[in-house]
Amino acid sequence: MGPDATVLAFDFGTRRIGVAVGNTLTRTAHPLATIEAADSRARFASIGALIGEWQPARLVVGLPVHVDGSEHAMTGKARAFAGEVSRRFALPVEFEDERHSSQVARETLASHGRGGRTDRALRDQVAAQIILQAWLDRNA
Repeated sequence: MGPDATVLAFDFGTRRIGVAVGNTLTRTAHPLATIEAADSRARFASIGALIGEWQPARLVVGLPVHVDGSEHAMTGKARAFAGEVSRRFALPVEFEDERHSSQVARETLASHGRGGRTDRALRDQVAAQIILQAWLDRNA
């Protein structure tokens, strides 16, 4: 991966997937999209369209774990999602600890007068941004 590479990050969920985009040169992440697809085919078609548009060098998937770092049911689902994305799009995938990312996203939106049920999709994007920013801070 070069010094000016695009990275996409995913806040994986079974209903929605938040997506963020960032760059290793600027070392900043931005909310990008929320994928709300009912089936796997549509979900991966949306991901493929984003990958085609942004041409990322790498993908980052938030890894959900308990506060103590132990894994739970969603951890396995996020790992399976990451494996499928890597296989389908032939891109390297890394994991980033996503503990508290949704809570921080919720608080960030609330501080700007946003939040609640109507902003769930935006919350998922901001959570993906938080995940990607953490990865960029550690790796870029």
